[in-house]
Amino acid sequence: MGGTASNLPKELLSEYQELTFLTKQEINEAHKKFCQLQARENGPNERVSMQNILTLPELKSNPFRERVCHVFSTSDRKDGSLSFEDFLDLLSAFSDSATLEIKSHYAFRIFDFDDDGTLDSEDLKKLVNCLTGETDDARLTLEEMRQLIGNVSPSHRGQTAIRSASLTQTRFLLQILEESDIDKDGTVNLSEFQHVISRSPDFVSSFKIVL
Repeated sequence: MGGTASNLPKELLSEYQELTFLTKQEINEAHKKFCQLQARENGPNERVSMQNILTLPELKSNPFRERVCHVFSTSDRKDGSLSFEDFLDLLSAFSDSATLEIKSHYAFRIFDFDDDGTLDSEDLKKLVNCLTGETDDARLTLEEMRQLIGNVSPSHRGQTAIRSASLTQTRFLLQILEESDIDKDGTVNLSEFQHVISRSPDFVSSFKIVL
């Protein structure tokens, strides 16, 4: 693959359609976008760097954008770069047509920051920082972090409206994760997470990226 051509061979297009939840039109649009990103790379390259992938407006505003790249990347370098097939897998999982099982599987992997197969307190701390922001002004204090993870509502005194909204969203997600810990061992595994997500109808509609 290379250059800026956006038309895929019919056989390959059909194969990609069979292996993803995307339509042929969506696959061609994805290929066109990927080739545009590829053209920004230095020299011929089958992969697009995470830096260039994150210039996409659809990903730029996602608080988990870097985790998304790392989860879908098949690079041996673990650098978050994507091949076209990686890019299609990403768009397929985030498409409206993807099943709840697929979406919850990848959501779990994205939240599992240390890739150990469980969501624990360290994953939750990183998740909270992603949602509230990593800047000094936005980052939660240790007390706020303790209160959130301890399921206690922190004081909103002196917080901006944006910060308050971020904390509300964070508490909602933490509540979902707490409910997921069915065996109450302090960690959430994939089956526990998927069990709770199956009862959250808004999850499917919110877990999407459309080019």
